[in-house]
Amino acid sequence: MRTWVAGLAAAAVLTPALTGCGLATAGGNVPSGTLAGPLADAPSLDGVEIAVGSKNFSENILLGKIALILLKSAGADVTDLTNIPGSASARQAQISGDINAMWEYTGTGWLVYLQEPKPIPDEEKQYEAVRDADLEKNDLVWLPPAPMNNTYAFAITQESQQKYGITKSSEIKKVPVAERTFCVESEFQNRADGLEGFLKAYDVPLGGSNGVPGGNIQTYQTGAIYDATAKGECTFGEVFTTDGRILALDLAVLEDDRKYFPNYNVSLVLRDELYEAHPEIEELMAPVTEKLTSEVLLELNARIDVDGDEPTNVALEWLESEGFLES
Repeated sequence: MRTWVAGLAAAAVLTPALTGCGLATAGGNVPSGTLAGPLADAPSLDGVEIAVGSKNFSENILLGKIALILLKSAGADVTDLTNIPGSASARQAQISGDINAMWEYTGTGWLVYLQEPKPIPDEEKQYEAVRDADLEKNDLVWLPPAPMNNTYAFAITQESQQKYGITKSSEIKKVPVAERTFCVESEFQNRADGLEGFLKAYDVPLGGSNGVPGGNIQTYQTGAIYDATAKGECTFGEVFTTDGRILALDLAVLEDDRKYFPNYNVSLVLRDELYEAHPEIEELMAPVTEKLTSEVLLELNARIDVDGDEPTNVALEWLESEGFLES
C-alpha cells in the first residue's frame, strides 16, 4: 500500500529485468516445522511448486515469510521471491507468472491496479468487489482477507490526547486553530484524496479562518513523521495504522470515524491455475489469516522496524507462539 507510487514510476525500468533475468529479491533460507493446532490435519502440498513474492516494505515481507514457512511446512517446494522493489513490479511479476502467491491490500487492488475512482467504505464489500473484478480481468484469486487494516490515519501523543480530550478525527475541531498543526508527506499533502480532502471531510478545511492555516502544515519523509509527532513538532502526524513505530513512540491513533480513508485489508492472492489445482491452500491459510489483526501486525512490525529483528525469525516465532507450528 505504501510503495505503489514509486513502484509505478519505476515499473518500466524494473519489469523487463525482473521477468527476463529472474526476480532480483532478497529471499533466503526458508525454515519449516510440523503443522500443529488447527493446522495439524491440513492437507499435504507435497511437491507443489509455489513462488511467493512480496513488496519491499517490512510488513509485506513479513507476511510473505509467514506464507513461505506455512507452505513449506505443508510439503510445498517453495521459492522465496520476497522483497520485490515497488508495488507495480511485484504486481507485474504475479500477472506474468514469475510468482504465483503474494499478499495484497484490498485498497491497492481496487484503486491502483483496477483503477477504480472511489473506494468502497464497507470492508467486506470492498473485498468482494476487488476479488470478483481481479478474477475476471486478471485470473487472480483473492483468498478471504485478514481483519488487519493498514490504512492512513492521524496520530497524536498521549499528552496531546489528554490535553485536548480527543480520540477521533471528528474532534479535531476541539483543538485551537493555532495548534492544529500537521506533519505529512508531500505526496499526501498534494493528492486529491489526501490532506485537503480529509480536512474538508472533518469540517476543518485547509486555509479557512476556522480550519487549518496553510502555515500549520509541515512536510516530512515518511519515517520522520513519527519522530516529529512524538517530539511535539506538530500536533497531528500522518501514519499507517499498523506501523510498529506507533507502539514504540507511544502514539495514539485517532479513529477515522467518518470513514474517509480507504480500507487496506490484506489477502493472500493466488494465480488462478494454482488455486484451481490446489484449493486446499485456502484451508491451510485461513486460521492464520484470521489471527492477523492490526494489533498483531503493530507488534510484529515493531520487532522488525524498531528492534531490528529479521522478518523470517519474527514470522517463525509468531507461528510457533500461536500454536500453528512446532519445531
